[in-house]
Amino acid sequence: MKKLPINLIIGTVLVSIVLGTAVLSLIWTPHNHALMNISQKFHDPSYIYLLGTDQLGRDVLSQLMAASRNSMIVALVAVLLGGSIGTMLGLLASALGGWIEDLVMRIADIGFAFPALLFAIMLAAVFGPSLTNAVFAIAFINIPIFARISRASANQIWTRDFVLASRAAGVGRFIITFNHILPNILAPIIVQATIEFAVAILAEAALSYLGLGAQPPAPSWGRMLSEAQTLMYLAPQLAIYPGICIVIAVLGFGLLGDGLRDITDPRLARER
Repeated sequence: MKKLPINLIIGTVLVSIVLGTAVLSLIWTPHNHALMNISQKFHDPSYIYLLGTDQLGRDVLSQLMAASRNSMIVALVAVLLGGSIGTMLGLLASALGGWIEDLVMRIADIGFAFPALLFAIMLAAVFGPSLTNAVFAIAFINIPIFARISRASANQIWTRDFVLASRAAGVGRFIITFNHILPNILAPIIVQATIEFAVAILAEAALSYLGLGAQPPAPSWGRMLSEAQTLMYLAPQLAIYPGICIVIAVLGFGLLGDGLRDITDPRLARER
């Protein structure tokens, strides 16, 4: 039995902690994360407030737990939406080839010219800042990434003998795409999706930090950092806690993606 990569093990543990916290927050948090109690502001950690309270008397632990749920939802929806559209475009480009493939790839290149932050600012200017607009902005930057990966992977599968046999038998390109190409490129797509989860979490935190993501009273690690930046000398822990959560989540998904790549890439497997 082959030994699992250490990055896969560590990533799985960290991701399990984050996902477990997000699921737990759906049914229980120590306190109402939005409940303000000014008389209890800057309360030190205690058995009532395990991580203390913020400048408005809100329980920090409850906010962190609820924010993990929002971050996971944003990352999941953004990656699924952007990944699905990008993968379909890549498969379409690979199946049809010619000028259609060139057109799809040039559109993907244009997509790389619009960073999520700038796109979110544009959406906020038109529709107002919200978590929904942040999701669309993050999903938008995922489309060209998945389009390129799926197209490159699909082009390799189109040269396989079983695909050539299906084409010789008169099977249509779209049927071959969904029956043979798509199942054989799922591994790199899943690996990339895991890595993009980390990017999406970081992007959501950055957008919320700038006021373009989750709006009060919805909790967000990024907004917690933004609110704590003027309190660094008075209560530095208010910035440290959400910062640690972001690091754990991003590092966990990043290591998990690297670990999955290590065990699914035959060249890396041979090197081990």
